[in-house]
Amino acid sequence: MKILAIASLGISILLFLYAAYVLVLTGLSLWGRRRVIPRVEPRSWPQVTVQLPIYNEGSVVERLLGAVVALDYPRDRLEIQVLDDSTDETAQRIQRQVAYYQSLGHPIELLRRPHRNGYKAGALAYGLQRARGEFIAIFDADFVPPPDFLKRMIPVLLADPSIGAVQARWSHLNAQASWITRIQALMLDAHFIVDQAARSAAGLPVNFNGSAGVWRREAIEAAGGWESDTLTEDLDLSYRAQLAGWRLVFVPDVVVPGEVPPTLQAFKRQQFRWAKGTTQTFCKLIGRILISPWPWRKRLVALFHLGGYFTNLFGVLLLLLWGPLLRHSAEQPKWTVILGLGLLAVPLMYGLSQQALYPDWPRHLWAIPLLFLIGTGLTLNNTRAILEALLGYPSEFIRTPKGERAIDADREADPTGWIEGAFALYAIFLAWRAWDYDLNGVVPFLLCYAISYGIIAWHSLISVRPSPSVLPTRSSAVPRISLDEADRHGPLSR
Repeated sequence: MKILAIASLGISILLFLYAAYVLVLTGLSLWGRRRVIPRVEPRSWPQVTVQLPIYNEGSVVERLLGAVVALDYPRDRLEIQVLDDSTDETAQRIQRQVAYYQSLGHPIELLRRPHRNGYKAGALAYGLQRARGEFIAIFDADFVPPPDFLKRMIPVLLADPSIGAVQARWSHLNAQASWITRIQALMLDAHFIVDQAARSAAGLPVNFNGSAGVWRREAIEAAGGWESDTLTEDLDLSYRAQLAGWRLVFVPDVVVPGEVPPTLQAFKRQQFRWAKGTTQTFCKLIGRILISPWPWRKRLVALFHLGGYFTNLFGVLLLLLWGPLLRHSAEQPKWTVILGLGLLAVPLMYGLSQQALYPDWPRHLWAIPLLFLIGTGLTLNNTRAILEALLGYPSEFIRTPKGERAIDADREADPTGWIEGAFALYAIFLAWRAWDYDLNGVVPFLLCYAISYGIIAWHSLISVRPSPSVLPTRSSAVPRISLDEADRHGPLSR
């Protein structure tokens, strides 16, 4: 039993250290707000290739193509690659759209592979082999880049030849659609305006987020190119490029709106992929990072960054350890509660991100407790992803469904909900036992676990359909054509 108590204390200390890391980032982000990012306007704009990796995302692809062809950039210096791996009606829709825009003189082409090997990383590598651009901009299907995106991002790259990539900040087209989208927007706001901003301003490792960024082609090739041995090819390439000596810079004043998953189940699947891919990247690169010539603080931040999802595993282990420890008064986990208070740093990070972005920021704070509950409830889902990564268990790269496709995907129950429900009951039982042992300080933590797992279990087992307002909306500022209009211009010739 003494060993379990020591393990509980050790896990609590690790969680406390991660909370301290979050506090440091929060402070650095406040300092970094005053930073001015240098830009150099060119006499002649360089050649840019825009890559659009797409897979079965017909509900949003028209909006993306309309926004990309509206980019304010010299047409003779621009190349647009539609990298379509779709296997449904999206393929025909894209073919018609591309043919229409080609008839209008836009430098856009459709590239389809005979297979889907390597998933998104494979599609990007396939397009890169055929690209003419010195710089490579990448957008996922659910993003809507503003017209001045390239003319604001390329000058950052031109200002410093050591910058290998620049990442814009994401905003959220459907943030106000439901409580599910609201908490995701809150989470992403904190990631960009605190986490990314702090690490970029302090010269610490920064990651490309997979969309709304621009790479220097030379940096991609120097890092070894796109690799598909992790589910987070963007994170993997980011660290390999920085290990090769390139810098990555976050550009907070360039904002690209995109959609967040409209349902809790879609968000859960996205988190599984991110947790597993990040852990795969940790296993792949942490050895190289620790023996690299980077300063110790840079290696330490990389360790916390790539190992961040391990907090999910620690949270599950802590709950499991509390069961036997509560039965032995001499080993009751009193220090666990005290050290757990360090997690208050996390809501502080969320609150400061809202204060930095929105004039009416106090009205956004209601979502913080809800995000904390959902985040706790997803620890089992993410722990399974972590264990699969550590054990080398392969899994398919599943793109996060958007719009109607996300709604359709949620019609089937997720059997892992039974396990989440069992953990909710276990947490309730522990809360009752803690109350019986007069460990009142532990009870709120256990009830939080119970409510959190209960919410996730309910949404996993019961088809909860969101309101129509959650579905994608098309901005009136983005040109759009109908399929009938596009079809008049005929199919692609290639």
